[in-house]
Amino acid sequence: MASRKEILQHRAARIRRQIKAVANGRLRLSVHRSNENIYAQIIDDVRGQTVAAASTLDGDLKKSLKSGAGCEAASAVGKLIAQRAKKAGVKEVVFDRGAFIYHGRIKALAEAAREGGLSF
Repeated sequence: MASRKEILQHRAARIRRQIKAVANGRLRLSVHRSNENIYAQIIDDVRGQTVAAASTLDGDLKKSLKSGAGCEAASAVGKLIAQRAKKAGVKEVVFDRGAFIYHGRIKALAEAAREGGLSF
């Protein structure tokens, strides 16, 4: 029987494979969630570069939040990644939730990024 880690890695690889098939040259908004923080990156897979990144560990954001583990923190990171993407000239991305289900903090980050101007 496969371990939980192997199952999550397989799920993340499956999601990433599906995303790359429909990306049509768009950049990827990759999200990672831990028990204490949430991280987001906009990645150019063709060049292998991170265009923009944001997390609850960023200086100003960390001071203004009570905790980095809530939906409020996730929506703040979503707004921040949208601002940084606009600054980098990115408007359209493909959302990569990884092995995480689209619920709670992941959903809050995605909705905030959409409100901030990212299209996916």
